[in-house]
Amino acid sequence: MHKATTSGQKSELEARAAALLETERALFAQRRPRTAQIHAQSGPGFFDGVPQHWMLDWPSPFPPIIETASGVTLTDIDGNRLTDLCLGDTGAMFGHGPAPVLKALANAGARGLTTMLPSSDAHAVGKLLADRFGLPRWQLAATASDANRFAIRVARAVTGRARLLVFDGCYHGAVDDTLVDLVDGRTVSRRNLLGQVRDLGELTVSIPFNDEAALASALAANDIACVLAEPVMTNCGMILPDPSFHDTLRRLTRAAGTLLLIDETHTISTGPGGYSRLHGLEPDLMVMGKPIGGGIPVSVWGMSEAVAESLHIVRREQSGHGHSGIGTTLSGSAIQLACLRACLEEVMTDEAYRSMNARADRIAAGFKAAIAANGLEWTVSRVGARLEVVFSLHPVRNAVEARLAASDTIEQALHLSMLNLGYLLTPFHNMVLVSPALTAAEADGLVEAFVAVLGRLVKGKDA
Repeated sequence: MHKATTSGQKSELEARAAALLETERALFAQRRPRTAQIHAQSGPGFFDGVPQHWMLDWPSPFPPIIETASGVTLTDIDGNRLTDLCLGDTGAMFGHGPAPVLKALANAGARGLTTMLPSSDAHAVGKLLADRFGLPRWQLAATASDANRFAIRVARAVTGRARLLVFDGCYHGAVDDTLVDLVDGRTVSRRNLLGQVRDLGELTVSIPFNDEAALASALAANDIACVLAEPVMTNCGMILPDPSFHDTLRRLTRAAGTLLLIDETHTISTGPGGYSRLHGLEPDLMVMGKPIGGGIPVSVWGMSEAVAESLHIVRREQSGHGHSGIGTTLSGSAIQLACLRACLEEVMTDEAYRSMNARADRIAAGFKAAIAANGLEWTVSRVGARLEVVFSLHPVRNAVEARLAASDTIEQALHLSMLNLGYLLTPFHNMVLVSPALTAAEADGLVEAFVAVLGRLVKGKDA
């Protein structure tokens, strides 16, 4: 197992981080009197006062209330401006309100939003998806959670198998079957999963990422319908695959008659065709959500010709005409198709990715230099335009190593300090996502802010 930051260094940093966090919380609140007043109000309204209860899990004393979001700039109701490197945790990866998507929204509003029938954009979008991502058959959903549910259902239907395999530490949206942990060699329901009444370990197997022996053992019984995997894990820390891992994963799944379902919701940051297209992963099923429609609620899931043909057979034999339990009336809407077409044709371009990667190069180099200059045993993990600082001397290979390296206190202090300097990172792991709207000056400003925060954390003073 790789060594995380040495315990002595980690404990010293956590002590300084705790003190820094108190200072930064006070500064955050001082700058947001209107926001604080609104959050302090009681009475009927949202549960916990926010549209989604997890919005209170940010490291700040209360979440900022955003007035406007454009490009990579957020402005809250107190007039504070932030450069956004969170980007809705990928939902706005190409910037808030890309012009082609805003135009598509305006036009779609005049032409009709949803009809439960294909729109005039449908044929073009289907061809764009097939050409871009390599799989020939596609369907739409509202979220990546829905897309994963539907893809899993199809995998179970066409294989006649019930069991699912995921990797320890994974996150695939709100799909119950995937909300499991590996504890003492057993797959169990995640401890913080609310309202689950069955043992998810009955039908889901969790194994460590990058463990080829565990993968071979789990597939040996030939009873797994599909393996659901992010090509690079991004939930418990960014965990890159070993050089041989994906080749082994594809070879073993084929040998076992198990379908390979790749979730590219976060790794679409790799390039225009995703991680799968760039690295030749050849999945049987693929899911993408969040950014693919430029920020509107839409996701896509694709399948190979073999899976599509098997699905036709299963539908004829089992469900016939009528609702199969896959899909909703607002999936495949005219507004989704219009925004998908605009995003695929005009936003998710080769040039956009060149710009994103160039800025990410700049940020990664600056972060690595700052880490080295401060004598920290940290690394920078990266997949395309997405990068993350990991508190480990070596890249982590699985969730156990990622959890060992993590420190909530240091993460929170870094996050809130960066926010108070005007840069919003993704909460929990402080992932940085680079939009094509980010300028070179903004990228350099982010690095300068990181240098300043590390100076305060390590030396206990302003850099």
